[in-house]
Amino acid sequence: MSGDSNLGAGAPQAADPSEIPATPEMEARQEAGSHQISDQGSDLAGQLAALKAEHEALNGQYMRLAADFDNFRKRQSRDSEDLRLQITCSTLGEILPVVDNFDRARQQLNPQHEEAQALHRSYQGLYKQLVDVFKQLGVSPMRVEGEPFDPSLHEAVLREPSEAHAEDVVIEELQRGYHLNGRVLRHALVKVSMGPGSGAVPAGPQAAENGQAEEQDG
Repeated sequence: MSGDSNLGAGAPQAADPSEIPATPEMEARQEAGSHQISDQGSDLAGQLAALKAEHEALNGQYMRLAADFDNFRKRQSRDSEDLRLQITCSTLGEILPVVDNFDRARQQLNPQHEEAQALHRSYQGLYKQLVDVFKQLGVSPMRVEGEPFDPSLHEAVLREPSEAHAEDVVIEELQRGYHLNGRVLRHALVKVSMGPGSGAVPAGPQAAENGQAEEQDG
């Protein structure tokens, strides 16, 4: 037993790696490894910066495309609405003369007998239906008599003196004008006051021609 103990005590001990002196070859390998890790880190940082720049560029392109599409959608919506309104105005413009004639016929009826009164009631009922349909479509008649003349709403057909109205006031509606949802569907044809005076004259270019003719005659 004592012999075995002596053998164990005499066995060589394993060397501690930290106590092994570094050789130039080992230091070179360590330095090379450090440079490699540093280079890999630099490459990764460059790749990350490139990916961020690409992401920002793509995001910018997406935002521009989204804005362009939104503008396109709004423009298409406006164009569609304008086209719908133009078609509506054109269609209603063709119907308005029929309504005018219907209204004139209705006003000329003078029912004296039961049969005429029945016809008059029928006209009144049909006219009310027309008015109701126009209201549903957003059409409303203008109220022009007694209002100041407005060329954006009225078309002056005749001008005449008036003791009861100031100058440039509408004194008579010759043809009814209409609005369509706040937009002028048809201008009202009107007679406009010249204020106190004498002699009625046509409005517009015809009036100027008449005035020149009078000057030449004088």
